[in-house]
Amino acid sequence: MTDAQETAADTSLRTTGGAPPDDVAPAPIPLLEPREGIPPVVATDDALAEVVAAFAAGTGPVAVDAERASGYRYGQRAYLVQLRREGAGSALIDPVGCPDLSSLGEALTGTEWILHAATQDLPCLRDIGMVPTSLFDTELAGRLAGFPRVGLGAIVENLLGYALEKGHSAVDWSTRPLPDPWLRYAALDVELLVDLRDALEAELERQGKLEWALEEFDAIASAPPAPPRKDPWRRTSGMHKVRRRRQIAVVRELWTARDQVAQRRDISPGKVLGDAAIIEAALAMPVNAHALTALPGFGHRMGRRQLEQWQAAVDRARALPESELPQPGQQPAGPPPPRAWADKDPAAAARLSAARAAVSALAEQLHMPQENLITPDTVRRVCWEPPRELTPQAVETALAGYGARRWQIEQVGPLLLRALATEA
Repeated sequence: MTDAQETAADTSLRTTGGAPPDDVAPAPIPLLEPREGIPPVVATDDALAEVVAAFAAGTGPVAVDAERASGYRYGQRAYLVQLRREGAGSALIDPVGCPDLSSLGEALTGTEWILHAATQDLPCLRDIGMVPTSLFDTELAGRLAGFPRVGLGAIVENLLGYALEKGHSAVDWSTRPLPDPWLRYAALDVELLVDLRDALEAELERQGKLEWALEEFDAIASAPPAPPRKDPWRRTSGMHKVRRRRQIAVVRELWTARDQVAQRRDISPGKVLGDAAIIEAALAMPVNAHALTALPGFGHRMGRRQLEQWQAAVDRARALPESELPQPGQQPAGPPPPRAWADKDPAAAARLSAARAAVSALAEQLHMPQENLITPDTVRRVCWEPPRELTPQAVETALAGYGARRWQIEQVGPLLLRALATEA
């Protein structure tokens, strides 16, 4: 978004009014307060039934948020769910006490859900029985509208003129009981989501982008759950340092052992054993637990039993026959890294350069991030293997096959058609 557009958006949408004269200090931004105080935490079936009835009887869209214990607990389960709806007020639900919220999800069928960064919360909500049929993502709406900062606090301040409390986003939400300041923070996360949605809808409508946003929201709501990652151990930080197959096997065995311990203890894998320690052990290939102790990450604070279990993982990798060792650097499906294109296929490199320049220029013109206009992966794939016939219909079909939405195809299709005709 340009400075002029941002100024116009602030003037038309902020509740705090225009900028003060130069000689007048700007008024402090008011801190948002819960309208009805902090609601009690719902942790019993009877209390949940009351919430379900209240939200079923409410009107308009429902604001939804979830808090996880990332970095503290194993997995990405929800440890608190926050909701707000006109006529029902706000609710805080404890998924530990109420692990099945399918009755609430069913009561909200057909209701638009408002979430901020929906793709982060939808997996953990799905796990407890809450799946929206339609949604409005305020973070994605902010990106499409061209706001440079789309965190919830920043965009609420920009559009609604309120400051949100900070400081509790990364706490351990599995803590019980949850402290009142954390609950206050959680309740405020949904306090203004409906107002924010309306302000963003108006701004998208003003820019002629509302239909684009609605297509994006429909795609998110209808997307199936992501499949499990293949060989997730290959994503160990520092993996690029490990080249030999037997060393790669050590990474795999240590990662698997760590994951089993973390799952059993319900603790973040990184708190069990750091990625850096796994890489150090793979590179050093220690012959016994004493040698393992000398490596970073396996210091004197680690008990003998822990050291022995990690050494056992190293020993399992040592004992594998050559035929069972993992292959190094398995290339993911799709085109090679762009840095290799000039050598492998100069014509494809020329197409990609032209396509990137065209997409970048259009994204700047439309005041949105390039990755929201069209994903870089889609551009790479189309440039690496273009359609046999370079016609508008063929390019549109190719883009649709990679998941591009109709509005994206309309905007980017003609640009890519010209870029694909570029010669090396």
